[in-house]
Amino acid sequence: MTTEPLSRARIVTAAIDLIEREGADAVSMRRIAAELGVGVMSLYNHVPNKDALLNGVAEAVLSEIEFTDDPDADWTDRVRTQARAFRQIAHHYPRCTMLVVSRQLSSAAGLLPVERALATLRSAGFDGPDAVRVVRLFIAFIVGSLLREVGVTPTFAPVHHRHLAGAEAVDPALFPEVSALAPLLGACDHDAEFEFGVELLIQAITVLHAREEGAR
Repeated sequence: MTTEPLSRARIVTAAIDLIEREGADAVSMRRIAAELGVGVMSLYNHVPNKDALLNGVAEAVLSEIEFTDDPDADWTDRVRTQARAFRQIAHHYPRCTMLVVSRQLSSAAGLLPVERALATLRSAGFDGPDAVRVVRLFIAFIVGSLLREVGVTPTFAPVHHRHLAGAEAVDPALFPEVSALAPLLGACDHDAEFEFGVELLIQAITVLHAREEGAR
């Protein structure tokens, strides 16, 4: 058993490990105390309650996002880089990422990614409402991609990915397109799919932005 002193960081790390193993529903102050081999009341000297602990988990995950986009680059390149950075951390902490997007964080760690994304769009000329919509759109796309890639159930527990059955299991008379495209439906290059989605979103947003700029 570790002799490392109990601290907020150690408690949060234990919660992250537990969530990635068993999902967010497994987290309780009593369970975290058992994981650390300490009395449950000792946790409250560092974390006031479970809600604060879950906020700490979300903040810790977000703080590991590495922002490498060039502030002087075109906004489309910056958006690509930021989307990839969020996807990378989501891959590392798939279950915790589901927790991240469900929390309303007001700390610096929680607000920095949102601030960076909004600043990128605002500097490109997007007005406030459109900037917020675009950020929400990308978050929804990235989370949706994560659900497909790691197979996260409604309780945030990864499951084995199940491919669509082969063409021989589909009645071509009833489902001609599904039958014909079964090999494609049953295979997925997640990296290529993600890049395709990002490019599609950027192109659509670029067209919308140009149209609105022309109307002003």
